[in-house]
Parts: sequence; structure tokens; C-alpha cells
Amino acid sequence: MKKYILTALVMAASAGFRAEAQSQPAPPKAERIPYAIQGSFGERQDPYYWLKERENPKVIDYLNAENAYLQQVMAPTEGLQEQLFQEIVGRIKEDDSSVPYKKGDYYYYSRYEKGGEYPIHCRKKGSLDAKEEVIVDGNELAKGHDYLSFYTEVSPDHSKVCVILDVAGRNFYDIRIKDLTTGKWLKDEIQDTRNGCVWTKDSKAVLYGVPDKETLRVYQVKKHVLGSSADADALLLQEDDATLDIFVYHSRSEDYIFAYSGRTDANVVYYTDGTNPEKFTLFEPLEPNVDYSLDHTAGNIFFIRTNYKAKNYRLCSAEVPNKGKDHWNDVIEARDQVFLNQVQHFQYFMVAEETQNGLTTIRIIARDQKDDIIQFAEPGYYATLGYNPEYRTNAFQYNYSSLITPFTTFEYDARAKTTKTIKEQEIPSGYKKSLYASERVMVQARDGKMIPLTIAYRTDMFRKDGSNPGFIYGYGSYGYSNEDYFDSRIVSLLDRGFVYANTHIRGGQEMGGEWYEDGKMLNKKNSFYDFIDCSIWLQKNNYVSTEKLFANGGSAGGLLMGAVLNMAPEVYRGVIADVPFVDVITTMEDETIPLTTFEWLEWGNPKIKEQYDYMMSYSPYDNVQAKPYPNILVTTGLNDSQVQYFEPAKWVAKLRHMKTDNNLLLFKINMEAGHGGKSGRYESVRETALMYAFMLYCLEKK
Repeated sequence: MKKYILTALVMAASAGFRAEAQSQPAPPKAERIPYAIQGSFGERQDPYYWLKERENPKVIDYLNAENAYLQQVMAPTEGLQEQLFQEIVGRIKEDDSSVPYKKGDYYYYSRYEKGGEYPIHCRKKGSLDAKEEVIVDGNELAKGHDYLSFYTEVSPDHSKVCVILDVAGRNFYDIRIKDLTTGKWLKDEIQDTRNGCVWTKDSKAVLYGVPDKETLRVYQVKKHVLGSSADADALLLQEDDATLDIFVYHSRSEDYIFAYSGRTDANVVYYTDGTNPEKFTLFEPLEPNVDYSLDHTAGNIFFIRTNYKAKNYRLCSAEVPNKGKDHWNDVIEARDQVFLNQVQHFQYFMVAEETQNGLTTIRIIARDQKDDIIQFAEPGYYATLGYNPEYRTNAFQYNYSSLITPFTTFEYDARAKTTKTIKEQEIPSGYKKSLYASERVMVQARDGKMIPLTIAYRTDMFRKDGSNPGFIYGYGSYGYSNEDYFDSRIVSLLDRGFVYANTHIRGGQEMGGEWYEDGKMLNKKNSFYDFIDCSIWLQKNNYVSTEKLFANGGSAGGLLMGAVLNMAPEVYRGVIADVPFVDVITTMEDETIPLTTFEWLEWGNPKIKEQYDYMMSYSPYDNVQAKPYPNILVTTGLNDSQVQYFEPAKWVAKLRHMKTDNNLLLFKINMEAGHGGKSGRYESVRETALMYAFMLYCLEKK
């Protein structure tokens, strides 16, 4: 059997890898302490429940021991990790900048400086040749902190900016306000918010979401008037339905501010005056399985994107106040084979981003004119509308890439019907697209459904003889489509002979609304079966070796990894589960755990016996068995508020106790990070380098 091509460093180190494997240190073992969980349908024993005690020194000691064990085991790969890090960083343009967008008289953009971890947000007035004005420097914000996540909202009059930042990784954001005319920070500060903020149209106040400190559900909208104390902020809306979570946004016209209050299957929207918001008005009452969002451009008409009587969504219009769904008028009608992703409205036209058979087109719709359609040629790709905040314009931006095509931003002039390239992603260390190829195939799942699978490889290293190593990625939840966009990190795998495979399994929305419905709740196992069937297809069709396939997914994709590990461990050489949601029953039964109740319509309500039993049948933690498992790398963040650290910690502990093999089981805990891992563009590369080194190490060790 042909051996895949490794770099010189990997081949030189392989003997050392094998020698180290013979004398690996003993892994940590978490203490088993009897504990009975009183659940909805009886008692369950969980001897690792104590790992939830974040303040318990024994918990921190155990997590530190896992990190130390990982470092010991992976010590032989330190040189390889550094090489991988340098390779990936070499593909990042260190002084890169985003594509500018125009809003009012200003051009806004962000840029990086060489060596900088965080973006610098800037603008220029009147022309891109004008003098640069720095709005906020992320590198300055990060000083004194181990973690930073931030974004900005500039006021409509361009005189002030809200800087929304989290320095702990817990997804609680503080809002600080800077005067852009003086460059000074105002005394105003709003603490512990979530889901962003919006300015009033007169730039005198900010509306923001207030989360419950335990569940993290945003249940209130408050208004902060500049110059006042946050303690005096007025409450404009309170959502008492524990299954709903709020975020606020403004209409295209900025005449209205909307509060979208939703769960995974349904939502409501409230609206209020964009200049002087005092009270929110409900647009349409909550109805199970009905999702809608609102926009406004002019007059007393709202635009409504909805799945009401439209699995694949349609665009409607309706007068304000709303007279009910039966009075909504179709603007873009529902279609069985076309999914309406989004619509952007402009003064003289609108642009619809649509998906058919999992592939996106962009349609320009103007009054009394034939529609223009932008189509794309590659077998699999990612295309989406860009950020286009300017309403009175003839041109808009859209983005395109594929697994082997770097990102390109285009501008389309709807009046002239012309396209021009605005920016192409630069790969400083060099990249030749001609060395790589991609394919899109349809894999027949065990129930007959055809699952899209996009594949990429380096042509001079690929042999369709079942010898190549493989890397397969999946998600398949919440209706989020797993897009085929370019990721320069993957090149390090392709250049080592890996075949990369991107799955479009049910639970996402690549193939329309039914695709999502067929991979959630009591259909959730379809996601797992689809992923396993795609993996086996790669092996049976000789794209990858039966002994060299690795799988990866994060968060809900980490649940996918946990499920396939229990269902088909023999298919994989290794599995990497990032921040995995694996303790399904315990989490869904605990309404104090963040983001639980409004996900009951995604996974199931544990108070309903049928749904409880179904979740129990696949929950990764509850289905660990005494059998061989492949090599496993698990990651988490101590400050993760979405999938809390103790879920993967308990899962790893149980796997260590139960599994019957000698394969690696490594657990990486970021002690200063949250759900997204370490912040900063270089620090996150270190984590990728560790993952890739783990796979290469597993391929070399016996």
C-alpha cells in the first residue's frame, strides 16, 4: 500500500514518535464519586458530576493534570507543531485589511498590523485617499487581558462608536462609548450585555440586550441615554417566555428598531420607533414552527422573510400595523426547490441570495426589468452577499470562494450590469490553485437520501487507490449550512497528501428547510448516519485509506463526533471533538444551564418521555461503552458559557474508565478561553497546529 507523502521533518521525527509511544506517561484518572441525578424519568448515576464544581481546587487540579499529560504525550511533536504554525502563519497577510464599505460620507474598514493579534477599526471621510482615522485599536484594548472579543457599532451621525467587548470568554459583553470627534472615551459604560446593541436614529441613545446571569438567555431590552447612569436605563421590553432569546437590530431605513425574540423553531418580532423608542409593539404572535423577520425601507410597509406556508421561505410585504398573516402579500413566492437565504433591499432594486441543490446563486430583482442572476462555475463553492449598509446605491458587494479558491470580493453594478473585482485574498507564502482539485459528489445515505459531499486534494499527491489519509468535517445542527469556503490552514493537510471532505449532512439547511427538519429532534440520528455514510463512502470509493481517516466537529458538531464515536468507532483512525456538547440529557434537564430551554425544540424536551428516550439513545456521554475507540483529542475552554467545560471533562473521564484500547485520549483545556478557543489570529493558529500534529502523530505511532 502506498505510503502518503510527509514532509522531511515528519519523516525524520517518525522514529522518535514510535519510541516515545512505547514509554508514554500514565493518563490522569478522575475520581469516581457516587452521585444520583434525579431526572424526569428516574434516577441516573453520574460519578463524574463533581467536575461541575468550578471553584473546587480538585477540579482545577484535574484539568491542569490533563493539560500536563497532553503536553507530555505531544512533546515529540513540538518541532512539527512549530513548523505547522509557521506554515499557516506564512499564508496570513500580516498587514491585511478588510474591504471598505461606504456608509454616509465615510468608508469603514479594519486592518491588521504586522505582529498584531487583533484588528484595528478605521475609517476615511469622503474618499479612500483621505487621511485615516483610527476608531479603535484592538491591540490596545487587549492590553492586560488574556482574551479579547470585540466589535463596534458606529452611531448614525458618525460622531460616536459603541465598543462591545468581552475580556473573559464568557460571552458577557461590556459596552463602552467613544467620542470620535475628540477621541476620548465617555463615562458611559454598560456591563454584562449580550447579543449586541443598536443606536437610535438621532444618535442620542443605545438599545441593548440584558441576559439572565445563570441561563444567559437575553430576556430584556433596555435603553441607555448618553450621559446618564446605566442604573437608570429604561426597560422597554421583557420576554417572559423562557424558551425565547432576544436580539435587537434596526431596519434598513433606520426608522424602526426591531427586537427578534426566538427559539430554534419559531419566533416573534417586536418593533418600535427608531428615533424615540419608548414601547415595543408585537408584530405577529408566536406560532410553533413559524419563523419570520422584518425589514423596512420606506412608508408604512414592512418586508417579511418567513417560512409560513413556505418550507424554503418566501418574502412578503404587509402594512403596519399588521392585520395578520393572511394579509401578507408575496414579493418573492415560495418554491419547492429553491431556498431563500436572505434579501438585501436597495432604493431601486433588491438582491436575493438563493440556494438550489445546495449551491448558491445571487438574483438581482428590479422593477419592470428582467432579473439578473449571478452564477458560479466550480462544483462546490461558497457565495454570499457582503455587508452593504448603503441603501441609496446602484452597486453591492458579494463574496466568493471554494475549498481551493481563496476569497474574492466582487462589486456588481445593478444599473450597468457589470462586475468588478474589489479584492482577492493574498497568500504571502504563495499558493498555486492549479495544484489542487475539488469535487462535489452525492452520497446515498442508508435511508436513500442523497447527501452532498465536497472533496479537495492536491492532484500530484492524490491516488485513488485507498492509500491517502483523510480529514472529514461536519456540523449538521440549527439549520446552519456547512459552507465550502477557503481555509488556508487546510493547505497544510493537502500538502501532506490528505484528502479533505466537507459534509452537508441533514440538520443543516444546504438542501432547504426540510433538510433541517430531517436532522433535528426525533430525526437527529440522521445527522450521525449521514456523516458515517459519507465517511464510509470515501473509503469504499478509494479516496481515503480505511486506516487513515480523521473526523472533526465542534460544539453541536462535537456532539456529532461523540455520537459517531459510539456508533462507528472502527471507521476512524482519530477524532477531534472541539468544545463538544456531549452530555445531552443532563444539560437539557437542567434549566439553569445557559442556553438550555430555548433549545428544547432543537434537541427535545426531556420532560416528554418519547423525546427523553430518543435523546438518551444517542447522548455521547450516556452511551460510552467498554469497547475500543480510536485516537481522540478533545478541546474545551474553562470559561465556555455555551458548552460548559464540565461536559467534555466528564466525557473524557468516562472514556478513560471504559475504553478497552491503548489509543490516545488527550484533553486540551484553555484555562483563559471560552467557546471559540483562544482569541487573536495567531494564538488560534497554535490550536490548529496542535490538531494537525495530533493526526500526524497518530498516523506514525503503532
